Amino acid sequence: MFDFSSFLSTVATKQAGKFTGFPPHHFVGGNIDEATVPAAALADAVQTVLLQEGHALGKYGMNSGSQGYLPLRDFIVQNLDRRAGMKITTDEVLITSGSLQAMDLVNAALLDRGDVVLVEAGNYAGALTRLAALGVEYIGIELDDDGMRADALEAALTDLVAKGRTPKFIYMIPTIQNPTGTVMSLERRQAILKLAQDYGVPIFEDDCYADLVFADERPPAFYALDDTGSVIYCGTFSKTIAPALRVGYLVAPWPLMGRILPLKTDAGSGMLEQMVLAEYLPEHFDAHVTSLLPMLKDKATALCDALDEHFGASVIYDRPVGGIYLWVTLPESVDTDRLYQVALKAGVEINPGSQWTVDEAANKHRMRLCFGHPTIPNIREGIARLADVCFEEFGVPVRSGNVARG
Repeated sequence: MFDFSSFLSTVATKQAGKFTGFPPHHFVGGNIDEATVPAAALADAVQTVLLQEGHALGKYGMNSGSQGYLPLRDFIVQNLDRRAGMKITTDEVLITSGSLQAMDLVNAALLDRGDVVLVEAGNYAGALTRLAALGVEYIGIELDDDGMRADALEAALTDLVAKGRTPKFIYMIPTIQNPTGTVMSLERRQAILKLAQDYGVPIFEDDCYADLVFADERPPAFYALDDTGSVIYCGTFSKTIAPALRVGYLVAPWPLMGRILPLKTDAGSGMLEQMVLAEYLPEHFDAHVTSLLPMLKDKATALCDALDEHFGASVIYDRPVGGIYLWVTLPESVDTDRLYQVALKAGVEINPGSQWTVDEAANKHRMRLCFGHPTIPNIREGIARLADVCFEEFGVPVRSGNVARG
């Protein structure tokens, strides 16, 4: 075989592993419950849109231009008005291949090597790896039960100004924060927005989980609170409809959107997926999301109950108020990087805490568990097996007989 190693670019340094299938107990990734995907209704929508507009697929962008299928952008405008309080136009919406492409586009438009970005100290691993690959310095801002701390943000901004540096943006997941699951209050949002405006720093708001608040109530988006045009927003249908459709969206004021569009070099996201969603969503989205919430809450409860049963006082967590993730703290003697390796051999996959935080060393005793995809019986079985593996490797949880005492 030809050896390409000496021909690789400087950014092509990491070798990907081959996909070998999901383990029996899969607590990672943003996958959702397969039974909740509205397959029959989507199939009807496919037939409808293909019969009505299928021939228009012969043109790039069909008749909607490079920003995406216009009826879907119309729905997003109306939906964000109703659910997030955002007043936007279709010209400010770009359909992307999931929210990850939206993130890549914002990074490409705003960041150069050596720039600095402020992020939550516990954060989406995909965001951190992308910033690192670009040679961008990211500074973690501490979190509490209300999300990013305003006082910690102010201290970081003040320190950077003293050094003659201005962050390119503040990246946040304020509603169902990933991985901690917090929902930032309106008062905290207003305080952080004022700080960002006072220091002249844009906010990049990742709102991918905002529709999954169990109480079906959410604060207004930062984008809705802002009156200066300094907030960028991204969302997705991956966590509500289906991840594999790969349909997300970016919202930005037109002057910036006009700079972002030339960077989207894929000739536009797939139109069929957009057409199907535009047909399905207006009549079904609210009812579909409402049906998801009690199911996800039951799964979250099952996960917490299983942790209590099998790990006892050896774990600390806050019960989820929404979303599909639980952030779990174990005793410091447990290294979840190692736990990941041995648990995977036993058929259980977890996310080590080091991958989801800015300070990797300080969070090796934490793990993120996704309860979106597995069934409740699978959750119970998987946590029982995880506890066995953790005990065999680290002596945690402490046991008397066959019962976990913590």
